[in-house]
Amino acid sequence: MTDQPISKPTRWFWILGIAALIWNLFGVMAYIMQVTLSDEALAQLPADQRMLYETIPAWATAAFATAVFAGVLGCIALLLRKTWATPLFVLSLVGVLVQMFHAFFLTDSMAVNGPGSAAMPLLVIIIATGLVWYSRLATARGWLN
Repeated sequence: MTDQPISKPTRWFWILGIAALIWNLFGVMAYIMQVTLSDEALAQLPADQRMLYETIPAWATAAFATAVFAGVLGCIALLLRKTWATPLFVLSLVGVLVQMFHAFFLTDSMAVNGPGSAAMPLLVIIIATGLVWYSRLATARGWLN
């Protein structure tokens, strides 16, 4: 627990919290789309892209699940003004980093999808890091209890 009294968060707290929740829900949708990709849809991909999907190890998929579901729970905790938002965002960030380590360093995804394909993963890393920072700031300002 914190010794700091609980204070009323700003309007931006709620706007950022809701935006972060929507962002993470899009992440959940992306995860579900990836793990439920049909054989027919997979067959329609170019061979190199299909190979990327078919060779994703279970630990990378688990990291993806951890990233998005911990992110959603972290956003819910943030909007409920609970300090346990921070450890959930840290867990989400770890999931993101493990997932991106696989994507950037253990596959040929950059060669297959081009250098522009790094933009979204980098944005995901930045936002996940920002949510850890923001939840710590919210705790320090007494918005979370």
